[in-house]
Amino acid sequence: MAVEMLVGLNVVDDSSYQTYRNEMTPILKAYGGGFGYDFKVSEVLKSDTDAPINRVFTIYFSNEDSMNSFFSDDAYLKVKQTHFEKSVTHTTVIATYER
Repeated sequence: MAVEMLVGLNVVDDSSYQTYRNEMTPILKAYGGGFGYDFKVSEVLKSDTDAPINRVFTIYFSNEDSMNSFFSDDAYLKVKQTHFEKSVTHTTVIATYER
């Protein structure tokens, strides 16, 4: 069964975050994953976290094993360390569900 996550981020460096997206997408696709929706958010009206959110997206995988393998892949972790960690200050997983 396919799995999807709804994620909120606080992106503080759009350029570095875009580089992260560009470099991680081929790795994501190799695991049968992709992005469904992607929004820049200007105002959050209600949140269950104190963490700021200015970007919301869905990311999906063909199954949970593929998702777990992607997030532990060495190539992905290198891209994440190089670009994501300096461009995003907060990550909020809003929901994970079967697609």
